[in-house]
Amino acid sequence: MVHNLLFYTNYQMKTKILTFLFIAVAMSVFAATEFSCQGQSDPWTPQQLLAPADIAKVLNDPNSPQPIVYCIGMQAIVKGSIDIGPAMKEENLNKLKQKLINLPKKSQIVVYCGCCPFSRCPNVRPAMELLKSMQFTNYKLLNLPQNIKVDWIDKGYPMSE
Repeated sequence: MVHNLLFYTNYQMKTKILTFLFIAVAMSVFAATEFSCQGQSDPWTPQQLLAPADIAKVLNDPNSPQPIVYCIGMQAIVKGSIDIGPAMKEENLNKLKQKLINLPKKSQIVVYCGCCPFSRCPNVRPAMELLKSMQFTNYKLLNLPQNIKVDWIDKGYPMSE
């Protein structure tokens, strides 16, 4: 009976240790993933972040020069934006490149995603890196700190029809 009690206690201890190790590894992987996203340098400058209110004003004014606006996320929500699809996919990034290839390097270009905050967005970095590598000089990233719903739709900014 003592032997059974020791075996049972030993089994419980091993189970607790394995559970602890599993949780520790899972937390380490999560922390490493989160840190790697936040620790990476962004391929845009603070001056390249475009406030939603600023572009909304331009889009609502037919007398203002209109930028070329590309949606590099899931759905073109912003008024007049061209739907490219998620830029994390190579075929969509190539689609964006084909749209850009014949434009003058000084073209006024705005890209946006809005799926999530920039620290987790898989689409904004490839698009901004492409614009930089193609040597465009007047491109901006629509600053959607939370997501397209909170930072654009809920504020009543102009939307695609």
